[in-house]
Amino acid sequence: MSGVRAGYVRPLDIRHGRVDLSHGAGGRAMAQLVEQLFAAAFANEWLAQRNDQALLPRPEGRIVMSTDCHVVSPLFFPGGDIGCLSVHGTINDVAMSGAQPLWLAAGFILEEGFPLADLQRIVDSMARAARDAGVPIVTGDTKVVEKGKGDGVFITTTGVGVVPAGVAISGDRARPGDRIVLSGTIGDHGMAVMSERESLAFGTDLVSDTAPLHGLVAAMVEAVPGLRALRDPTRGGLATTLNEIASQSAVGMTIDEAAVPVERQVEAACEFLGLDPLYVANEGKLVAIVPAADADRLLEVMRAHPLGRRAALIGEVTEDAHHFVQMRTRFGGKRIVDWLAGDQLPRIC
Repeated sequence: MSGVRAGYVRPLDIRHGRVDLSHGAGGRAMAQLVEQLFAAAFANEWLAQRNDQALLPRPEGRIVMSTDCHVVSPLFFPGGDIGCLSVHGTINDVAMSGAQPLWLAAGFILEEGFPLADLQRIVDSMARAARDAGVPIVTGDTKVVEKGKGDGVFITTTGVGVVPAGVAISGDRARPGDRIVLSGTIGDHGMAVMSERESLAFGTDLVSDTAPLHGLVAAMVEAVPGLRALRDPTRGGLATTLNEIASQSAVGMTIDEAAVPVERQVEAACEFLGLDPLYVANEGKLVAIVPAADADRLLEVMRAHPLGRRAALIGEVTEDAHHFVQMRTRFGGKRIVDWLAGDQLPRIC
């Protein structure tokens, strides 16, 4: 990571210290922060090069790259924090092309006065998430802004991966007659963050679903190479994701309300807050568009994976010149599931 200086060993006061402007000034204090906090947590052979860039081996195949900014509030929430979220979010964006994620880069905007103990907790969470996923953080950067000009920590992560030969997964490949498969329950992440933000108690634990999905995707691609499209329904939720794919592919979609899995506590929390779970963010779920003939096989494979146990067939792709997403309700009617208007849950990821 930028600013590493070998040999400078005066220990940081993690327990009582706070970020100050010198930690972003490019001198000894910055080197100390990078060396003893970031480089120590993310240690790997590429960071050990001690350069302002990572010199990486050239992979075989088509390269995929994605970048994501994370501004979640609060920074810590049930089931996760901004650290693991920043790793999982970018891994998942890369994986939705059918790619195997290989490396991550991380950029930090720190606010003056932020407790070093909290920063250590976030960095350790990132390191653990990257290690568990097998996708190392190989380079990065740190900047510090004056107190009042940030909000603790903002993190940007960039991921690089490789798509296997013969795999062509894209949002413009959905065709009428295809089936829509969802990997599990929706709304868990958004409601977990909202309950923590607003100090709301719903009589049960709401926990974020944040998780890396590349292992599940690899199993899906191996079993059904003809997958049309994959997308993780983060901001804007399932509804917005389906509208994006329908627009890209110039098709319509129809889903069944009764088939969409929603935890009872999430449904209750949404009802209490006047929210629709279809529009609530997820961080460990995916939507797959698959030819009808492969849908049963795909469901079987997904349900055999820990992150796909609640996978469900929720609808089908239709011909529609208007590219509408519609839902068959539990009462037998239909309603339009439109694009999200505004932002019902800001600072959610």
